[in-house]
Amino acid sequence: MTQIIVLGATGSVGETAFRVLRHDQDRVAVDGLVAHRHFERLWEMGTTLHARWIGLTDSTAWKNHEGAPRGQGPRVVIGMDAILEEIAASPAQKVLGAMTGFAGLRPTLTALEHGKDILLANKETLVAAGDLVRQMAADSGSRIIPVDSEHSAIFQCLALNQPVRRILLTCSGGPFRGRKRQDLAFVSVEDALKHPNWNMGAKITIDTATLMNKGLEIIEAHYLFDASYDQIDVVIHPQSIVHSLVEFVDGATMAQLGWPDMAVPVQVALSWPERWPLPQRPLDLTQRALTFEAPDIETFEGLQIAREAGMKGGLYPTVLNAANEEAVSLFLSHHIGFLSITRIIKDVLDRFEHNRVPTTPEEIMDADQWARNHALEAAHHYQP
Repeated sequence: MTQIIVLGATGSVGETAFRVLRHDQDRVAVDGLVAHRHFERLWEMGTTLHARWIGLTDSTAWKNHEGAPRGQGPRVVIGMDAILEEIAASPAQKVLGAMTGFAGLRPTLTALEHGKDILLANKETLVAAGDLVRQMAADSGSRIIPVDSEHSAIFQCLALNQPVRRILLTCSGGPFRGRKRQDLAFVSVEDALKHPNWNMGAKITIDTATLMNKGLEIIEAHYLFDASYDQIDVVIHPQSIVHSLVEFVDGATMAQLGWPDMAVPVQVALSWPERWPLPQRPLDLTQRALTFEAPDIETFEGLQIAREAGMKGGLYPTVLNAANEEAVSLFLSHHIGFLSITRIIKDVLDRFEHNRVPTTPEEIMDADQWARNHALEAAHHYQP
């Protein structure tokens, strides 16, 4: 039986994974579940899935729960260092990486170091450390299977490994599709969090509003599928039914369709190359029109900023990712306005001068911290 560890178990992808794993308990055993601070939900998941252990990365969150039952459920592990030790020693063959942001990098690198396959829902891992992650996967023989709905669609379309002309990432357009830049100057956090199709965490939802999320996915696709940036395009598809497309060298184009639900990408990553049954309502294409349009890169400049950082390579994507995380956090806490997110990212990228291809985690950590410091400094020039 396949054994798995789930990182980010109480987030939006983690909750979907819980639903899938509960359905697949006769095929997949859960060794460990990791969350940041939501102990009650993590304990409930762990006992339901018969996990051997659960881990909280936030040690302070545990202090309020020291009266939790002992000997009646999974063992509790506290702190990132202890969790990394559990991952290294675990018999699990697969790790679902669904933690949000740069925080998912260290456990992913630990899992790769010990030869585990990565089911990757954390795009920031490849954006910040794509060269290193690919090298470690090659050295250990680990597979990286995408869980993002778009990259899962591309992965499935590429199953026969045929020559590709172009990859088309679909994008809903987010909550502000159709608006112009002047319309976005005073949008609220609440407005930006109203995604029309997907239920996701706050950080990713803001990324969809700036289209930075799709920019990060361009970089992720570059590393996942060994595609040049000239081969990767984005098309707005408001219905979120076509999850992405692949155009082959003869002009034939394949797409993967489905409801906007992460259950299928999670189970595909778990079961590949098999397909397991999953209770899903049938897709009825007679009930809706599917439309497509070009992205507005002048209004939503995050898309082009990310592409250019990816093309520069080296540590530029690391800096991009860190600056974006800090800027989004500042927006969510009402310290800056919506349009200041991409302004701060551009400021930080413009100031970065020491580019190189990183070969160690320490180089990535240093660039990440440099970018965060400069993003906070740049934020002082912008008012909410």
